[in-house]
Amino acid sequence: MKTATLITFILTAGLITACTSDSGTTQIALERAQATAEAAIIDRNDAIAERDDAVARAEITERSSDRLAAIKDRGDLVCATGNDTPGFYFLDQAGSSIGFDVDLCRAVAVAVLGDGNAVDFRFIDLAARGPSLQSGEIDLLNMTTTWTSNRDINWGNFAPVMFYDGQGFMTTKSFGIESATELRDAAVCVTSGTTSELNLADFSRQYNLSITASVFEQDDTTLDAYRAGQCDAITTDRSILAAYLEEFDSPDDHLILPEIISEEPLTPLVPHGDDAWFDIVKIVMAGLIYAEAYGIDSTNVDDMASGQNIKIKRLLGTEGDFGQEALGLEKTFMQEVIKQVGNYGEIYERNLGAQGIGLPRQGRNDLWINGGQIYAPPLR
Repeated sequence: MKTATLITFILTAGLITACTSDSGTTQIALERAQATAEAAIIDRNDAIAERDDAVARAEITERSSDRLAAIKDRGDLVCATGNDTPGFYFLDQAGSSIGFDVDLCRAVAVAVLGDGNAVDFRFIDLAARGPSLQSGEIDLLNMTTTWTSNRDINWGNFAPVMFYDGQGFMTTKSFGIESATELRDAAVCVTSGTTSELNLADFSRQYNLSITASVFEQDDTTLDAYRAGQCDAITTDRSILAAYLEEFDSPDDHLILPEIISEEPLTPLVPHGDDAWFDIVKIVMAGLIYAEAYGIDSTNVDDMASGQNIKIKRLLGTEGDFGQEALGLEKTFMQEVIKQVGNYGEIYERNLGAQGIGLPRQGRNDLWINGGQIYAPPLR
């Protein structure tokens, strides 16, 4: 029944009832009829909204289900990342994507397609990360993304943590402070759509600093604003601040303040809707970590595969099984991943370590066997 007809019917019924009563009763009957009509409209609109939401969810689920088959049919992995953060994701002189996050995408491409170059890199703004995942249009997101409870619920599924970070501040030495708690009434540059923006607001309230957030859409424009003197300080993950500092013409003019104001576990994530695809990404990340722990690198894979160490042979697919074939992967896929991309330590060193932006690895980003927190579920 159409809405207008429904209202007419209900009002007519109310008027008929009202005609048998006195004027007071008539008014009450009219009000009841009106309320009933309005409730019917609300119920109908709610039902339509629920139906539309269900259709949208079904469409996303359909796009997400059996994602591995879709990737193989397409011939490439769609990975959302950026191009403006040295060490993690940026372009080399030839215009190719390189960096820690980029290499993790390439590792997944090797696992499922056999080719680390079979990646369609989608450069997106940080604020577009959630919508890109929710729409199901990308296969993998790897873009210095912090694992938080709300993102886990609303964005997608997070793989094991691949880098531990924390938010900090950088300012010019000429500003004359040595602690973030001295940023009272300061203007601080920050990128929108990030945990950094929320953490900055919390930090300012916690210490009653009245900080003014100067918000920009992208990391590179945030950095440009800081370098142009549009704000007194800049805030983001400390690893990114260290990368920025390496790029400055006069790095000694700047100071990364000592405070770490947040926990920032960074890791790849995938859209909701396909548990098998989620398992594939987790297994690849775990394989990179265990390869380093077992001493397997891009130069010795073949020798290690033919050796006698049972754990190594299982990881490289020459003995036993840890679920590769059940997920549609070649049993020996990790051999090719390590040959083309390297183990976790190699990826770290060429991008973030001595060969990259010079971040010391000691501490949380070392392997668990060395007292760090880089760890993954056993592969067996």
